Parts: sequence; structure tokens; C-alpha cells
Amino acid sequence: MRDKVVLVNEADESLGEMEKIEAHKKNKLHRAFSVFVFSKNKNNNKWQLLLQKRALNKYHCGGLWTNTCCSHPQPGESVLDAGLSRLQEELGLEGVDLQDAGSFIYQADFSNGLSEHEFDHVLVGVCDEDIKFQINPDEVCDWRWCDIDDLNAWLDEGGDVGLNHSLTPWLRPALRLALDFLD
Repeated sequence: MRDKVVLVNEADESLGEMEKIEAHKKNKLHRAFSVFVFSKNKNNNKWQLLLQKRALNKYHCGGLWTNTCCSHPQPGESVLDAGLSRLQEELGLEGVDLQDAGSFIYQADFSNGLSEHEFDHVLVGVCDEDIKFQINPDEVCDWRWCDIDDLNAWLDEGGDVGLNHSLTPWLRPALRLALDFLD
């Protein structure tokens, strides 16, 4: 159970821990990670990203499309270990080598009174598009591979790639770091 977060300062230095929901109620800066799993499309040899639609029962951003998975490392857990664990917990994905692509801080408020104030580590992995996985319906209600060119056009120009403009607030800045790393 990922019920704690590590509180940090703007240099990502640990300041202690707090229960996850309390940190989101109090808008406390805490450590997080966003995983991006890419693959080359076998039909056109272009990069694509495995996106997930968050389960409707999530405490915030339920029903929104986002990166492959995301969460918070638990006290004493490395960001990379947490990312690998979360890939398995949410999507049943194993054997993806993750690398740290950088980090950023963001803040977002939600209509339910919760907020995100995260020092977000972006983790990138590459796999075959035919990799087998099993979504956890408590975490994920849908998934899709999305060509990066299509996703970038949608983000930059407001085009539609079938996601109904329903994206999490951290996806755009985290994706930029992931794509810079992928290049």
C-alpha cells in the first residue's frame, strides 16, 4: 500500500514523511515519479507512448489520460525501484529497464479540495509494443499506444488524438523531459 509520501524541499532533500491524502490536502511538496514507456511502432517505425486512463475511483484525476504510470516512492524506497514496482502493480509490466530522465516541480489544484505539489522524477523505459501486460482495474480503466507525433501535435496545436482533451496536469511537462531524454 502506497499510503505515505516523502516530503521534500525544492532541492529534493527529504524533510520527513506524511500520509498521502494529508499531503494532498495541505498542498505539501513531496517526491513523486512519472513513468513513460515507449516503443517503436512496427508499421511506421515511429515512437509511441503507452498511455493509461486513470481509474474513475482515483482520489484525483480519475478518468483522465496520463503517462504509463505514476505514484510516490515510499520512505526508504528509491525512485527507480518504486517506478518498477508501480509498473508491475498497475499494468503487470515486468522487464522494462527504467532510466532517470530528469525532474521538475509542479503544483495543481483540484475541484475536490485536493492538490498536487510534487517534485516529479521522470523515468523512461523502452519495450516492444507486443509486450504482454494486464491492467489493474483499481488503477487503470483504459490504455492505448499513441504515436508521439500525434500526441505532440495535439498538445501543441489543440488537435485531437481521441483522448477528448482529458489529460492530467503533469503529463505535458513530464512528457517534454521524457522526449528530450529519448532523443
